[in-house]
This record gives sequence, structure tokens and C-alpha cells, in this order.
Amino acid sequence: MKLYQMADHVRYSRMTTDERRSTFLLEGLFQKGAIEFAYVDLDRTVIGSAFPTAFELVLKPEPELRAEYFLERRELGVLNVGGSGAVIVDGETFELDKLDCLYIGRGHREVIFTSIDPAAPAYFYLLSYPAHAEYPTRLARFKDLEGLELGSHETCNKRTIYKAIYREGIKSCQLVMGFTLLDSGSNWNTMPPHTHMRRSEVYFYFDIDPAHRVLHLMGPPQETSHLVVADKEVVVSPGWSIHSGVGTKNYAFCWGMGGENQAYDDMDGVTIADLK
Repeated sequence: MKLYQMADHVRYSRMTTDERRSTFLLEGLFQKGAIEFAYVDLDRTVIGSAFPTAFELVLKPEPELRAEYFLERRELGVLNVGGSGAVIVDGETFELDKLDCLYIGRGHREVIFTSIDPAAPAYFYLLSYPAHAEYPTRLARFKDLEGLELGSHETCNKRTIYKAIYREGIKSCQLVMGFTLLDSGSNWNTMPPHTHMRRSEVYFYFDIDPAHRVLHLMGPPQETSHLVVADKEVVVSPGWSIHSGVGTKNYAFCWGMGGENQAYDDMDGVTIADLK
């Protein structure tokens, strides 16, 4: 498990491109036949992946967590962005097709990841936060989610937001999780941007064509910079930073949050004219 220590806005302003990338960007997360994790000291976020192929993968406690089992004091969100797969939670099997999202509550001892067809493996994106109470494990299927359409083709940001784990959906302690799909011909996400000091946010970009990239905007509204992001890479966004992006082609991303509250609309808006 790799440790990421976040910088404040003062250190951020002095960083080189390589320093920003090594601090806020997670690369190489998906490794064939393995479970990978990174621990971010901001809100004690654990970001990970499970990429099962010929063999099933068992979720084990990382030494850094000082826990008997991974979910002893944590909750976990799972989003499948690949082929059909299954997650087995204490003997109960949940089958996940692409864009299905599973919430696993605190206290479950055994979690196993597997692909239905090793030739078309599942890609499980994992996001975990500490939990103070137990909530039921529940599956949100993509076909059952109600999308919220935002933006327009005129402003190149027509997109559909899908909420899976949130106050009016799957209940959790602090994890909020969903994903956004951009229409063909649209490139911008979360524009105009915002910040929210009460929660940090994690962006997992996926379905980016290999020849294309997303320029993820970050930093205080009056001191922005960018990270060039490839497919299946993750950006960690502190509360003082905006989080927005523009792609060289349309793409998708999973947004996840943890922190002070679960109010999706608790945002401090920033106008486009105020960006620098």
C-alpha cells in the first residue's frame, strides 16, 4: 500500500509538474491478477483496484490499517468499469456488470473478487473510508439508476450524472459515490467548478481512449494548474481545490467523497470569470 501525503495550498503553489503528479495523481493502479491500494492521509481515504483474471482475488487487511480484516473499521464502494464480474461478501454473491456499483458495510470479514469471463475481465475500482456504524451491503445496478442530465452541446459539457451511494440512495456512514458519463462531442466536466472544504473528493477517470487524455484542472480558483490524466488514473482533490477537467474526447469518471457531511449539493461555487 503506497502512502500519499497531501499538500496544502501553500506548498501546492511552489510545486513542479512532477511534484504535483506524485502528490495528487495515482498512476498504474490496475495490475493484472492483483489488488492494489493507496492510502491518502486526507480523510484517511483508501483508493484501490481489483483486477481478477484467471483466479479470484481475496481482500486482505493491509499492515498500514492495523486491522484484523479490511472492513473491521471501514466501509467500501466498488464500481465495475470492465467485463462482468462478481463480488462475494461473507458467502453472498453479487454479480456486477459494467457500471454496477456495490456498497459493502463495515464488519464484513471476507470479500472476494472474480471475473465471469477471464478473457473479458472485470475492472473493480475501490474506494474506502472509515466507518463508525454498520450499514447493509447493497447493489445499485446501472439500469436502475436515474440519471441527471446537465450542461449542453453548445458549451461542450452535456453529461449525465448517476448517484449510487448517497443520502437518498444506498446508505453509508460517510462515503458518497457515483459517476458521470459525457455525451459524444462534449469534453468538459464540472464546469463551472466548485470547492467544498467539508469533503475531499476523488476522481477516477475511465473509458478514455488510449490515444486521448483529460486535462484535469486543480488548485485554488485564483491559482489553477492542470494534470494530464490517462485512462484508469485517479486524482485526489483536497477541499481547497477545484476539480474539473476537459478531454480531447468524451470520457467517463467516478466521483467519490468522504468527510464532514453527505450533502451532495454542499458546494462553494466558483464562476468561470473568477478563474485564473
